[in-house]
Amino acid sequence: MTIRTTRTQVTFTAPFSLPELDVPCPPGIYDVETDEEIVEGIERTAYLRVATLLYVRRGATTQVVTIEPKGLEAALALDAKSGP
Repeated sequence: MTIRTTRTQVTFTAPFSLPELDVPCPPGIYDVETDEEIVEGIERTAYLRVATLLYVRRGATTQVVTIEPKGLEAALALDAKSGP
């Protein structure tokens, strides 16, 4: 089983919530990791997403939360609409 990990950052300009989070998060830059597994047995290389992780820093601690990508996309879209 081959896994590839993609690391990106997302920026929120306003506080946001996700169903997987206990409390709303403040605006800021957040790291996101997406793990994908290679799908074998087909002519082209394809990957299937198996996990998306959001890194939430609070003071000296970092919480790693497994999230649904569609929830993150929705929160980012809502943030973009509420921007200046």
